[in-house]
Amino acid sequence: MKVILIVLDSVGIGAAPDAADYGDAGSATLQHIAETVGGLKLPTLEKLGLGNIRPDFPISGIPAAEKPRASCGALEEQSIGKDTITGHWEICGLEINPGFHNFPMDFPSFPAELLETFEKETGRPILGNKAASGTAIIEELGPEHMKTGAWIAYTSADSVMQLAAHNDVIPLDELYRGCKIARRLCDPLKVGRVIARPFIGKPGNFQRTEDRRDYAYTPEEPLITERLTEAGIPVYAVGKIEDIVAHRGITESIHSGNTVESQQVVEQFLQKKGDGFIFANFIDFDMLYGHRRDPEGYARALQQTDAWLARFLPRLEDDDVLIITADHGNDPTYPGTDHTREYVPLLSYCRTRPAEPLGIRRGFYDIAQTIASLFGISPLPRGVTFYRD
Repeated sequence: MKVILIVLDSVGIGAAPDAADYGDAGSATLQHIAETVGGLKLPTLEKLGLGNIRPDFPISGIPAAEKPRASCGALEEQSIGKDTITGHWEICGLEINPGFHNFPMDFPSFPAELLETFEKETGRPILGNKAASGTAIIEELGPEHMKTGAWIAYTSADSVMQLAAHNDVIPLDELYRGCKIARRLCDPLKVGRVIARPFIGKPGNFQRTEDRRDYAYTPEEPLITERLTEAGIPVYAVGKIEDIVAHRGITESIHSGNTVESQQVVEQFLQKKGDGFIFANFIDFDMLYGHRRDPEGYARALQQTDAWLARFLPRLEDDDVLIITADHGNDPTYPGTDHTREYVPLLSYCRTRPAEPLGIRRGFYDIAQTIASLFGISPLPRGVTFYRD
């Protein structure tokens, strides 16, 4: 049996009950994209039951299926935060409470002592030191960075320190070493991630590359990935998953840089003999379209994944289980460029298991508990399985 967990990065399905606490009241990634583009056409996800999840808040163009092929519901996050690490770690069985440390959004964002030590250890000064859109701050500070060789350091509404560098100024290996130094310095503050943001090009035409790397805070208790590998079950990581779980409990990983590559890697791992857990993140929704506030591009990305799913589902064996969810929202019609605090969809498909309504479930960790029950390992401290034999 293979269990394939696909995280559609940022594909939220309506504001969570506490969205107002995060400044996200009224956000709804899928619903607002559908309204903007005149209705979504996602026939595979429609048949699985995407339109059945929120009958109280329908998605234009995706009606409820009369007989959905997947068990379908929504998940309400219990951890404090709306970032990638928090969402994925809760999916993996943890609850982050209190949440990770967030840097101030105003200049200066980073503590002086942290920056002084970082500059001393890396031998380079810092530019930026504020919250910003990644593409915008590269355009703003890229020319000065190329002249001075200084790091571009910035944050966001997430618990993150991001380091941007032009490949011709700071080579990738030096950028990665700098991020490892920043990761160590950020650990006492419990910062969720340090992210390497390499870019290329000339002023006025800079482009970020797919050589991004995430350096995560070390989990304080075992993740589902670790519990599975300890039980002898292989764990295959796709995309940025290995970075998000701090390389904990991974048997084999392919660090694909975009959604199409990640889909190909999922297909590759599906061919492995024996049991296994395939854990994939499809990044383009968030990285290319959510943060850049591009609902039309987001809709096209959804259509591409839907078409891929149509080809992928017939390749599953009778006992394979496919789980589709998200880690947070990122409504591209909402003000700002940050994630949005939303419910996330839950679709679980197995050819030989009956589809059931799963309702709205408290805790992304129901996924980890379900994976544990499917593989017959000891129950996790949190969550309720949605598959019972």
